[in-house]
Amino acid sequence: MIFRWIYLPPLLIYLSAGVSGLTSIVGVFFLKDYLNLSAAFIASIGFWAGIPWALKMPFGFIVDKYWSKKNYLVFFGAIIVFVSILIMYLLISDRKLMESYFSAEIWYILSALLTPIGYVIQDVVADALTVEAVESSNLKNVERKITKRSEHMLLQLYGRFSIILGSLLVGLLNIYFFSGIQDMQKKQVLDAYSNIYFLALFIPILSVSGVILASTFKKISELKIYTRPKNSKLDLKIFLVSICFVFLVISLGTIKFPFSQELILITSLILIFILMKYLVKSLSKKEKFTIIGTALIIFIYRAIPGPGQGLNWFEIDILGFDQSFMSYLSVNAAFITLMGLFFLKNLIIKISLANLFIFLSLISGLLYLPSLFMYYGGHNYTSILTGGLVDARFIAFVNTAVESPLGQVAMIPLLGWIAKNAPIKYKATFFAVFASFTNLALSARELFTKYLNKIFIIKREIIEQDSGIVLEKADYNSLDELLICLVMITILVPIVAILMIQKTKYKSMD
Repeated sequence: MIFRWIYLPPLLIYLSAGVSGLTSIVGVFFLKDYLNLSAAFIASIGFWAGIPWALKMPFGFIVDKYWSKKNYLVFFGAIIVFVSILIMYLLISDRKLMESYFSAEIWYILSALLTPIGYVIQDVVADALTVEAVESSNLKNVERKITKRSEHMLLQLYGRFSIILGSLLVGLLNIYFFSGIQDMQKKQVLDAYSNIYFLALFIPILSVSGVILASTFKKISELKIYTRPKNSKLDLKIFLVSICFVFLVISLGTIKFPFSQELILITSLILIFILMKYLVKSLSKKEKFTIIGTALIIFIYRAIPGPGQGLNWFEIDILGFDQSFMSYLSVNAAFITLMGLFFLKNLIIKISLANLFIFLSLISGLLYLPSLFMYYGGHNYTSILTGGLVDARFIAFVNTAVESPLGQVAMIPLLGWIAKNAPIKYKATFFAVFASFTNLALSARELFTKYLNKIFIIKREIIEQDSGIVLEKADYNSLDELLICLVMITILVPIVAILMIQKTKYKSMD
């Protein structure tokens, strides 16, 4: 394995994205205990929060055209992230002040929507920096130890490693903040929440340090940095279609009408396919078919629905998972993922995407079974038989250890594939368009998750904060049906789709 200094700037931006998980556990508990939002509505927020990632397309074009000004975008994204974190900090530390302007739910939604906007601006620059790093190393007259494809995969592996390392660090911080949470009074718990968000206010500094290092290293290094030829003009139609897409999403998103989310998703996919057509027009028919087939496989895999917040509520209310244990789970997940990336690095670089997603679909579906097992109370019997060893927390701990590396294992070949297939003059734009396409799959996932949560209705207990009156009783009777449905969908849909695609001219060769 190799490492070049030019890898460092994008890796620091990715590290800041990983550290952003510092507030995730607080968010789950604050949402559950202090906000009156249903599981279906929360899934809707997830849908809208995924849409800003489509901004990667016009930003990708701008980065390609004005590469020397990329630092300003990173600073702008850092400011937006700072504001989103500040909103949550003030909402927890001085709720009455914030509610004198808007309700707590509106502030939460605003923060949830601002956060991805800030990170997407920074992410598009980081993606372009990874492409530049490989292209620049190609320009240097040194003996290459790995192929260009392998270097793309390796750099993306480093990127995932940075993100997970950030998750591991914040998991350890959460363990510290939530130690003894069971004995804390309500005011002390809220103080712990606000302290975490206060610490999170420093996260944007990490991403800013990345671009500062990039400028510094460029001045002191003799390495020739890859730049787009001046006589290589960019197709303005790509930018115009991207802008139309963004305005369409925003305009439709502000109007409430039946099936608005579905219309936005379908329209977004059509516009992205138009952009893809422009970007791959210089490729051969065989290469175009391979890209289309690979993109379809990726979309289907990432669009498979999840359980939603209902499963988290069940684990908190019924299984008794508190903030401290959730912190241990996050640390376990991050550590196991780092180990998984290290030991599976050769497999990740070499395996075909079709075979990888078949394997991941099978494993992902089976990993819902432990949750179903605990829903039926199986952990009570295993606990008795093992003297209390194999209880609900033990099962969750092992299940998380197996599940944790899967998402990142899928991401590395995907991102490496995008970087490898990008036309030279459209590196950032191509990366942004295809990444936006795969992120739209996540919006589709949230949409399908909302459908499932409307079919299998799950409710947690809602208590009026001042009077202590129970406004709504918990209802987890449909959780088992939801999990059984997810097992079948997660295994059957992607595997059948992949096998069908691989028998056509769109067969993925990557």
